[in-house]
Amino acid sequence: MTLAELDSQQAASLAEVTAAADAAALEQVRIKYLGRNGLLPAIIKQMKEVPAADRPEFGKRVQAWRAALESALAERVADAATGKKERAAFDCTLPGRWFAPGAKHPVSRVIEETAAIFGRLGFTVADGPDIETRFNNFTALNTPAHHPSMDASDTFWLTDDRLLRTQTSPVQIRVMTSHTPPVRIITPGRTYRRDTTDATHSANFHQIEGLYVDTKPVSLADLKSTLAYYAREMMGAEAGVRFRPHFFPFTEPSVEVDFSCHVCGGKGCRVCKMSGWIEIAGAGMVDPRVYEHVNQARGDHAYDPATVYGYAFGFGVERIAMVKYGIPDIRWLYENDVRFLSQLA
Repeated sequence: MTLAELDSQQAASLAEVTAAADAAALEQVRIKYLGRNGLLPAIIKQMKEVPAADRPEFGKRVQAWRAALESALAERVADAATGKKERAAFDCTLPGRWFAPGAKHPVSRVIEETAAIFGRLGFTVADGPDIETRFNNFTALNTPAHHPSMDASDTFWLTDDRLLRTQTSPVQIRVMTSHTPPVRIITPGRTYRRDTTDATHSANFHQIEGLYVDTKPVSLADLKSTLAYYAREMMGAEAGVRFRPHFFPFTEPSVEVDFSCHVCGGKGCRVCKMSGWIEIAGAGMVDPRVYEHVNQARGDHAYDPATVYGYAFGFGVERIAMVKYGIPDIRWLYENDVRFLSQLA
């Protein structure tokens, strides 16, 4: 093969690289010229037949051809991988692809709707850290040292008497120790307990708690009217509220709060287990000993149990979402399955 024929073959190989339509065609070009039985290895084997005077120049051009061909192949393969060729051919006049609109997560929906409902009643949203102190999470809320929730089997304890909060009530303590009455807040946020995950329990869940403290008389009647308004706004105009006696360390008297079933209208169905009522929240009048702990932390008597009145309530966000949207398994809320979330769009 002469030098002229060598240059001609090099030009032809580079043209084939340019003309290759896809990665498969590029691989065929590579095999044809650089493969074990390709043209370039065959030419190198035949160099002994080249005249001695031309052999140095011939070898130099063969190596230059190999380098140019390998570089051209690598560039085209990289372009194919990044879609450069497709981008170069993009037609900006074509209509864009339609992407379905997203949907808010049920937990986010309930939190936002709840904040808006209580906002109309004059409540503001207060927030606090997920890592809390024993005082804010238990002691100030009148929880005795022997209470089961203090055990490591129930609570995620860290170091230096710190823990992952088991409720959002510590935010109420933080607000009272830094503000004087009146206080009217709700406290949405994440909470953590050592629960075994099943259809109705999770180690990480969300709560919304509320607190209203004032120097003017506040009673259970005010609490009931507040929660009745929330029930109607969240569950429907016909929703009602029922109080049942209960016990909580931080309220006295304490009640369990039921909403009338919004599915059957109180007649009885699968959702309410044929009772006509759905258990939603715990509530009650703030225990005077909570005020005493707050005063101790403040170093004054801004929350004198003889002159301040208040109520508190709390419920699980996931519980409201499951009831409102008919979700049978709490784990569906955490699996991030787009098929599930898209149903709520």
